[in-house]
Amino acid sequence: MVFINFNGEILPSDTKLLSVHNRGFRYGDGLFESMRLMKGQLKFADLHADRLQRGMKALKIDGYSQMDPWFLKEKCEDIARRNRAKHGRLRLTVYRDAEGLYLPTQNKMGWCLEVTPTEEPRYFLNTKGLIMDMFTELQKPTNYLSNIKTCNSLVYVMAGIYKSQNKLDDVFLLNQNGFLCEAGSSNVFVWYQNHLYTPALSEGCVEGVMRQVIIKLAKQLNIPITEAQINPEILYEADEVFLTNAARGIQSVMGFGVRRYFNEVSKVLIEELNKL
Repeated sequence: MVFINFNGEILPSDTKLLSVHNRGFRYGDGLFESMRLMKGQLKFADLHADRLQRGMKALKIDGYSQMDPWFLKEKCEDIARRNRAKHGRLRLTVYRDAEGLYLPTQNKMGWCLEVTPTEEPRYFLNTKGLIMDMFTELQKPTNYLSNIKTCNSLVYVMAGIYKSQNKLDDVFLLNQNGFLCEAGSSNVFVWYQNHLYTPALSEGCVEGVMRQVIIKLAKQLNIPITEAQINPEILYEADEVFLTNAARGIQSVMGFGVRRYFNEVSKVLIEELNKL
C-alpha cells in the first residue's frame, strides 16, 4: 500500500480527500514543490524551503513560516520510510484551504505530500540525448507569478500533449515576447561560443532549485555563465543544450531540428553535482 501525508495525517494514497469546494481543484489556487530523495534523505532542503516560502508569500497563503527546511526534511523522510523508499521523487502540494468564489473566505494553508519510489541513488545523465522542438501554440506570460510552480499549469499540460502527439522527448517554451523561457518541466541551459547561458528570471521561467545549484556549480568551476534574454535562434548555432530540474538533475539534449549537440559540459556538471 502507498501512503501520503495529508495535512499531517498519514493516509492510503487512494483515500478520497477533496471536496468540490477545494480551491486547488476549482481555481488552481496553490503551488507545489518537486523534490528528490536519495539514500533516505531530502536533497537541497534549504533551497526548496526558501522557494516554497517565497511562493506562498507571493500567493498570500498563510503559514509559510511553518514550511522551513526542518519541516520539509522531517515530513519527506518520514513519508519515505513509511513507503519503504530509499530513493524517490517527492511532491508537496500547498493549496489555499478555503471556500469562496474567486475571492477566498480565508488564506489558511492546506497541503499534501507524496513520494514515488525510484531505484536511482544518484543523478544519472541520460544515455540517449533528448530530441526536442519548439512549442509555439501557447507562450508563457512574464509576471511575478511566472517564477513560481503554481498549480495553474495548463501551459505545461498543452506542451506535454504537443510533445506526445509529435513523438518528441521534450519541447522548448517561449515567453510572451518570443524569447526562450524554459522546457516542458525543466530549466534550459545553452552552451554557445564557450559561454553558458540560461534564461533570466525576468524572462518568465520557473525559479528552479536545480537551476540555482547548476549556476552556483558553474561559477565554482570557472565556467562563464550569464542569465540573459535569449533569442531562440541561438539553438541553431549552440554547441550544447541541457535541461535541469530537481527530480532528474541534468538531461542532455541531442537534437533540435537538424541541429545536433555535444554533451561535454553537462558531463562535467553532473559529476560535480553528485559530489554535493
